[in-house]
Amino acid sequence: MSGGKAAQASESRSIRAACVGNPNCGKTTLFNALTGSRLKVANWPGVTVEKVEGEAFYEDSRIILTDTPGIYSLTCYTIEEKVTRKCVMDDEIDVIINIVDASCLERNLYLTLQLLELGKPVVLALNMMDIVKERGMEIDLHRLPEMLGHIPVIPVSAAKRTGLDVLLHAVIHHYEEGMEEYHLDYPDMIEGKIAKLEVMLQAHYPNHASLRWHAIKLLEDDEEVRREHPIQIAHIADRSYEKEIIQCKYAYIEKIVEETLLRKSKKAAFTDKIDSVLTHPVWGIPMFLLIMCLVFFLTFTVGDALKGIFEEGLSLVSVQASEVLTGIHVSEWLRSLLVDGIIAGVGGILTFIPNIFILFLALAVLEDSGYMSRVAYVMDSVMGKVGLSGKAFLPMILGFGCTVPAVMATRALETERDRRKTITVTPFMSCSARLPIYVLFSEMFFPQFAAPVAFSLYVAGMAAAILTALAINRLEKGRINDSLLIELPEYKRPNARTIRIYVWNKLKDYLSKAGTTIFIASVAIWFLLNFGVTGMVESPADSFGAVIGRLLVPALKPAGLGMWQIGVALLSGISAKEVVVSSFAVLFGVANANSAAGMAAIVENIQAVDPNFGPLNAYCLMLFCLLYVPCVATVATIKKESGSWRFTLKIILFQLILAWAAATALYQIGSLF
Repeated sequence: MSGGKAAQASESRSIRAACVGNPNCGKTTLFNALTGSRLKVANWPGVTVEKVEGEAFYEDSRIILTDTPGIYSLTCYTIEEKVTRKCVMDDEIDVIINIVDASCLERNLYLTLQLLELGKPVVLALNMMDIVKERGMEIDLHRLPEMLGHIPVIPVSAAKRTGLDVLLHAVIHHYEEGMEEYHLDYPDMIEGKIAKLEVMLQAHYPNHASLRWHAIKLLEDDEEVRREHPIQIAHIADRSYEKEIIQCKYAYIEKIVEETLLRKSKKAAFTDKIDSVLTHPVWGIPMFLLIMCLVFFLTFTVGDALKGIFEEGLSLVSVQASEVLTGIHVSEWLRSLLVDGIIAGVGGILTFIPNIFILFLALAVLEDSGYMSRVAYVMDSVMGKVGLSGKAFLPMILGFGCTVPAVMATRALETERDRRKTITVTPFMSCSARLPIYVLFSEMFFPQFAAPVAFSLYVAGMAAAILTALAINRLEKGRINDSLLIELPEYKRPNARTIRIYVWNKLKDYLSKAGTTIFIASVAIWFLLNFGVTGMVESPADSFGAVIGRLLVPALKPAGLGMWQIGVALLSGISAKEVVVSSFAVLFGVANANSAAGMAAIVENIQAVDPNFGPLNAYCLMLFCLLYVPCVATVATIKKESGSWRFTLKIILFQLILAWAAATALYQIGSLF
């Protein structure tokens, strides 16, 4: 394990191992436990699309571990399977650590048998043994390795961090001893064809490893292997024998389970009882909305209770900084830049940390408990009806955290068409950067109903995504999409360490953005508001910012946003959505926009410019921020993932038009009442 033993590791003794397993087997949690890496642990396939490396140290050995995407087989149907197969086939990988959910042996062992046929050393890590005991089951740890070619079988608990040293010892020992020759016996007809193909492969590729595995894949008509070995085999493999080979594997797996799994409990699982409600075809979606409503209630109530500490600290810093700078006779422009620009802009964003923390904490608990997989399952039928792949809801859920990884997660979709459709709708999911906007304006203009108002915007985002997908599907004349294949893991008590890693990474990203993007944007906004064509100006109305904002007023006025200050704030929000809040703080000269006094000052200043600006205008502003142009980081990610500037510009233009149309329609209709 990583830590103090690192210094004892010899540079000449390095072993490369790949962590391979089904989705939800605890693979990434085990990887975190072994290496200390700060990785996000999710309960669905498609999140960890690219392999990630870390180091573990045991005695005098350094083990370089590679975390691979969760897969069910080595057949290249999905991007995850292609990435993992390429990794385990790499000559640099010395040992394969196959992580198996011990409570679901029958499903997990199919991948195990495929890995054993590669001919590389395999160590089986039996994870979640506590669930096996809870179900009144027992695994014969002597018979199981015998039936798998005498490979090491190590019981571990990734969540409780037990058995890790034994696992690392087994990896080193098995690497030194090497893999015993193992192969599953198929019927004589198939074995004869495998033998003939091995001879052919040996003749054409004498130095090629894993000849038997490649021969089997040729019989299965595997596209990648056929491309790698363009030899004429029609006289041996006149058709695909994949179905027969799969049946043989599962027949042997049944035999393994029969001989090694003892005292199987017939009690109804706790998970099944909960799922009867949470995944119910009628009650599933209302339960999801109810749970999310509770999340936002906690985000506002508990978050606001903690927010006072940050507000007092910011006010103190602002006042003290102003007094110190005045006392040392710093020029007025520099004092204004530091206090009104940087402290007001960046500090105003930092006061939302308690709200962000509660939101991420709640989402981490839901995810690590296994509930988020149920949400994807429940929404699968809805996705199909609007023309989206069943897998599309997975990146959409990620969009509640940040749109950038959500767009990247569309790699899990199998076709380019489905990927582009999902990329188009994913930015409508309210990312954490929009939360400060919702918090500020809902508490300013809807003080008694702040949480429901903010929650309604999250629902509006999901509705916009679904309606957009439906419109695209109609234009494409209802082409058939993939259904969702996802495993529903056991409900479990959320792991404190996993949640801590998840929440800290999210907060770290938020703070990093405050120290970079928001800092730069705050300085830029201060410059635009304090300088004009004549140099430094006394009134922001004469600044460059006012000139730019007034150009946008005619377009924004029909949406109830006809103030040049709003135009500047929205323009700055393209760098990062949080900047809309910091821009309002700078625009109206409020050091602490999130405090009660600060919000009152902003409302007073807004209504001094436009006396008619009220709750309807504020909601239209929040709706516009929900739907309009994605942030710069998201735009760059969309371009990278789609490989097309044309597609990216279409999304930008579409979202801008939709935001204007929705806000305008709401304002014009709302003004009638």
